[in-house]
Amino acid sequence: MTDNAAIPAFTTDEPAHMIFGLPMAMAESFLLKGEAIGNDRARVRMPYQARFTNSRGDMHGGAIATLLDVGLSCAARAHDPLSYGVVTVDLTIHYIAPAAGDVICTSVCEKRGRSLSFVRGELRNDAGELLGMATGTFKLVERKKS
Repeated sequence: MTDNAAIPAFTTDEPAHMIFGLPMAMAESFLLKGEAIGNDRARVRMPYQARFTNSRGDMHGGAIATLLDVGLSCAARAHDPLSYGVVTVDLTIHYIAPAAGDVICTSVCEKRGRSLSFVRGELRNDAGELLGMATGTFKLVERKKS
């Protein structure tokens, strides 16, 4: 992101189906890895996988959309990651450049109300090149205590 606020590293070694402490089967399918969360921010990585490419060999837009949905939703719950799940209300994506390698989504929750969070994010490759941007609205859903 263009601001330099720190995102605390997430150092917990999680099983493949978990993202920041919550189970998510899609995380395993897309090999998503939560790298950092906190301060209303999150960073999630999706490694390049040939099975999710288009006819040119770039990461498919649908896979990129999945990364953005997960990455932005993590920022929506970054204030208390284990207490909330989220439901996507709306997601707007702007694709800027093709992704031919790993893709990193960095996101920030700009405003959190009682039930809705407004989040923006961007995609970059390992070289730091901007690949895409997104904004989203997410409904916070308190998780049941077990």
